[in-house]
Amino acid sequence: MVRRGGSRGHRDDDRDELDERVVDINRVAKVIKGGRRFGFRTVMVVGDNRGSVGVGVGRAQNVPDALRKASERARNSMRKIPMIGTTVPHENVGKIGGARVFLKPASPGTGVIAGGGVRAVLECAGVKDVLTKSQGSANVLNVVQATFAGLCEMKEPAEEARRRGKKLEEVQPFWARRANGQES
Repeated sequence: MVRRGGSRGHRDDDRDELDERVVDINRVAKVIKGGRRFGFRTVMVVGDNRGSVGVGVGRAQNVPDALRKASERARNSMRKIPMIGTTVPHENVGKIGGARVFLKPASPGTGVIAGGGVRAVLECAGVKDVLTKSQGSANVLNVVQATFAGLCEMKEPAEEARRRGKKLEEVQPFWARRANGQES
């Protein structure tokens, strides 16, 4: 028997090339007249490993629906982040609620020095070398959103040089200057 229905059941092409990571699945309760109604909250990070990343939160009565909602919201929130090679262009602190995440560029070969939620966001974004420190709240959702906020606040090196009235070489990390042959 031939199945009809066009592309039903097939995934979109862009869906296959994106890296989706479930960071947190949490059971939540809503207190109502007859007792408690349980549901699930999921936190998901989606990225293309080439400088774009998004964070989404989904809430539903069951886990698959919550994951689907989180995935859609993460795709819709995707942002392009500036990078120098495999690292972030400059130091930055992302803040959400009580969570603070410090992001610092690292030389090639360092790797991603980060914990759980921070690591998921950075790896989905395609950052290969970075130093991080998470301070304050350890709430996974706030830490992930603070990391995302810190990445979104990053400036392109040329833009940062113009803003500070310096040459591009002066705002780049030493290993980027060395790679370009500008430092002895």
